[in-house]
Amino acid sequence: MGRPDLNRRQLLGGLGGLFVASNFGFAALGTGADALAADADTRVRYWNLFSGGDGYNMIAMLDAFRKANPDIAVKDSTLQWGSPFYTKLAMAAAGNRAPDLGVMHVGRVTGFSPGRFLDPWDVELLAKYGVREADFNPALWKRAVIDGKLYALPLDIHVQLCFYRKDVLKKAGLLGDDGRIVPVTSADEWFDVLKEAKKATKKGLQTIGLWANDQNFQWWFFVAFYTQLGGTWFNAANTEVTFDTGKATQVLEFLRRHITDGYSNPGFAGLAGAEQFVNGSPFVWEGNWSVPVYSGAKVDYGATPLPPVFGKPATHAESHAFVLPHQSDRGGATNEAAHRLAAYVVRHAQQWAAGGHIPAYTPTLSTAAYKELNPQSEYVSAMDHQATEPKVWFAGSTGILAQRVGPIVAASTMGSAKPETAARRMKGALTQLLAMKNPMDGRTAAEGGAAA
Repeated sequence: MGRPDLNRRQLLGGLGGLFVASNFGFAALGTGADALAADADTRVRYWNLFSGGDGYNMIAMLDAFRKANPDIAVKDSTLQWGSPFYTKLAMAAAGNRAPDLGVMHVGRVTGFSPGRFLDPWDVELLAKYGVREADFNPALWKRAVIDGKLYALPLDIHVQLCFYRKDVLKKAGLLGDDGRIVPVTSADEWFDVLKEAKKATKKGLQTIGLWANDQNFQWWFFVAFYTQLGGTWFNAANTEVTFDTGKATQVLEFLRRHITDGYSNPGFAGLAGAEQFVNGSPFVWEGNWSVPVYSGAKVDYGATPLPPVFGKPATHAESHAFVLPHQSDRGGATNEAAHRLAAYVVRHAQQWAAGGHIPAYTPTLSTAAYKELNPQSEYVSAMDHQATEPKVWFAGSTGILAQRVGPIVAASTMGSAKPETAARRMKGALTQLLAMKNPMDGRTAAEGGAAA
């Protein structure tokens, strides 16, 4: 697992298909055939990895662009999510067969050989079409810049959230006057909340779903709480590991306690935790992509960033972003059309927010329409408290870092490894990864990091 879209598809299947199937059919087909036949001056080939509800929302935005820009034909193709997508994109760029526009996770950009497999954005051209650096969260924009050049144009951030049942928490006395969960500022307060929520929970249901045996979710949760503690990964030059095993142990003990104190049942790990939530379990920690699922299930729920149990607000975040796969002859009308398309979608991401993602274009967040979205408007503050993976070539969604370290976190949470032991193993894995060479460009991780 480890793919937000895959988890969503599994969840949809497990909950009996809460949405109309025909909606999701659009994602695989797109409207590329129409683009080929369009009477337009310029054609843009666009590869993306959005299926399911995200695919439907993307198609809607593309169709809106086509209507507003009849002089540009968009040939969009949806490819398989995960490593196959990145492999095909790299091969296309290396063979000068790359599309005009693509999508990547910002966390993967550093390792994708910017300048070789990716071309930089023309920020003046983006500004011409209404997109400027000032319109984005500064930390998010900085993550997309390599060697002083913008290589990714953020579309959103997608975050890990604490979903909660309002009906159960109201019974437990855990809802404030605003109808939202009472504030939590420490680990002790959080476990007090779980204790009270458990008393109001129907028999046979766990208190919180944690995806306890899933290496990706456990890694994402770890990143969030380790960031809350102010933990670091590497020095500024990415030549030395600065990972704090003491702070890591504290996080691992916190995650493990949910099981040892009886609030999370390992038998309901993974998809079963989501099903329990629909059936009345008070809490589940999930990605924001579950918003359409729970809304479709007519659950009386809210969603907030992961609780700031270590004092500093921070929740795990990644970002979908537009990229320009390398073309030896990039330029001219087609390149300008690609900038125009990406800028349009970024500026018209209200539709994208329906899938639970937080639009990266900050003017969208202040609109009345966005503020009326629930629970999206409840967790929009996550934009200013992003806990991200380190900016190194082996990080990012479906990256080597999660594959190596995620299983160690999951082993600790499930109890097959002691937190102190797991923390030392994590530091050892980070040390090994830092010494590895980036297969994309042959430079060492340290050199790649320094370039970042």
